[in-house]
Amino acid sequence: MSARRFLFVVPPLAGHVNPTVAVGGELLRRGHDVAWTGYREVLTDLLPPDRTWIPVADRLPGDLVRTIAARAAGLRGAAALKFLWEDFLHPLALDMVPGVERAVATYRPDVVVVDQQTVAGALVAERDGLTWATSATTSAELVDPFATLPKIRSWADGLLVDFQVAHGIPAAEATAERVRCSRHLVLAFTTAALTGPELRTGAPVAFVGPAVTERPDPTPFPWEHLEGDRPTVLVSLGTVNAEAGERFFRAAVEALAERDLRAVVVAPPDLVGPVPDHVLVRTRVPQLALLPHVDAVVCHGGHNTVCEALQHAIPLVVAPIRDDQPVIAEQVVAAGAGVRVRFARPTAATLGAAIDAALHDPDLRAGAAAVAASFAAAGGATAAADHLERLSLDRTPAPL
Repeated sequence: MSARRFLFVVPPLAGHVNPTVAVGGELLRRGHDVAWTGYREVLTDLLPPDRTWIPVADRLPGDLVRTIAARAAGLRGAAALKFLWEDFLHPLALDMVPGVERAVATYRPDVVVVDQQTVAGALVAERDGLTWATSATTSAELVDPFATLPKIRSWADGLLVDFQVAHGIPAAEATAERVRCSRHLVLAFTTAALTGPELRTGAPVAFVGPAVTERPDPTPFPWEHLEGDRPTVLVSLGTVNAEAGERFFRAAVEALAERDLRAVVVAPPDLVGPVPDHVLVRTRVPQLALLPHVDAVVCHGGHNTVCEALQHAIPLVVAPIRDDQPVIAEQVVAAGAGVRVRFARPTAATLGAAIDAALHDPDLRAGAAAVAASFAAAGGATAAADHLERLSLDRTPAPL
């Protein structure tokens, strides 16, 4: 096929940008033109140096991501979901609209690939009649995070409608669903083996599984810590949640200290306190390189960490904190690939029992292996590129 132009609209979140790097790389390999639009300070760190990108702005307004992390640390449930939309996604959309408009006018894409959390991209694509696809880097939106929160749903829907009307879409044509996901194609970087069969969206969903590319990661790591034949446990709450995890980390270390294993805890050392020799604490780790050496993962339920672990058939202990994490934790449990524990009131006994199950329960290992097999069969970046090529021709996704 002749070369097409694809524009990825991405938020300032590494876990949402990384899958697009793999898909964009596959499209480039096939001879297409590919560009990204987002914040300069984020894209320069996450994109390979030879990629084309068009900044919506140099920096986030008011250091938005770190401000959100600090203010939202104590929120849960409905309050956290409302906060996500009111204090992060909506201000982000307002700030990105002018830059996305410029990027579209400059690049003139055949297809716009819009991350599910960059509503500005969906707005511009819908208003200007562009062909577009949703990049669903977390499965929570596919299964309706507002299912038990009708008042929050109504409020969020009103926010999305008002946003469209303020930016040129007639009130009679503005609906929340119009910008929540594409009617043409939703690329879901997961599979039904993890999400379950009940999806909320009426759009055509292509389950492509994780799209992981080799990312240069110069983070140093003492690989000699992994020598020997004892099982290895990785504990991580992600970069955004680490500061809120002091009680959880200390309970986890207490549980790990009592067991004959090796552990790597990703956290600021001052939050963890003293540790035995078989527990290594690092502020950062090269996670993709580390996972093949890991037997169980304890995490917060972030979609990327969950999928990266399950890609290696690693059972999980999931302690969701907020946002989409409770939904993903329930998906892990329903898939038989892990156990869920409470983040707010951790105890060494509870975490120890959950870690033992993840390491030794054959049913959990079988559940994780089944999800891993579904990921391998889904096709990843190759399948995503196939769908986008087809969409660029006639908006008709491949049979699912």
